[in-house]
Amino acid sequence: MFYISLIEHSLCLPPHLLNLPLEEAMKGELETLFLDKVISNLGLCVSVYDIKSIDGGFIFPGDGASTYKVVFRLVMFRPFVGEILVAKLKSSDANGLQLSLGFFDDIYVPVHLLPNPSRFLPDPAKNNEFTWTWEFQEEQFPINGKDEIRFQVQSISYPPIPIEQEKEAKPFAPMVITGSLDYDGLGPISWWV
Repeated sequence: MFYISLIEHSLCLPPHLLNLPLEEAMKGELETLFLDKVISNLGLCVSVYDIKSIDGGFIFPGDGASTYKVVFRLVMFRPFVGEILVAKLKSSDANGLQLSLGFFDDIYVPVHLLPNPSRFLPDPAKNNEFTWTWEFQEEQFPINGKDEIRFQVQSISYPPIPIEQEKEAKPFAPMVITGSLDYDGLGPISWWV
């Protein structure tokens, strides 16, 4: 689920940071640039692990900042396909479920990957809001967000950045995880106790 990735980057260090120790100033700038950002095919940056090397310190004509070549390692979040994770229900609609790990919310379980048969039924406990319910041996097991939910990672995608986005559209997600609940042991934890 978490990886360490080696990155090389050219970094301009603003002049107001030159009074700090070089490694401390670099780490602060790298965290500003990379933390909570998705790097395509690497995942979501969680932390700057360490700095391996700093070279340069060149000041280019007309620029007040010094430029360094920095080699450093990042802690990245990217689960592997088939991995089983535990999340909380963020929302549900007729298209399926959206789950959250707390620090990452772009996890979707489409209808065809819910336990079979599942139905989108009114929930009397929630003023007739609709929830997904798995029907098994004449019993109903709701996915109502009270429990943590185990899911299996089906795929991870990095959609291309849209040039324009409609005002009504949901925010762009640079990394999307598709999950499945359609296997024994998956779904709300209370189903399997």
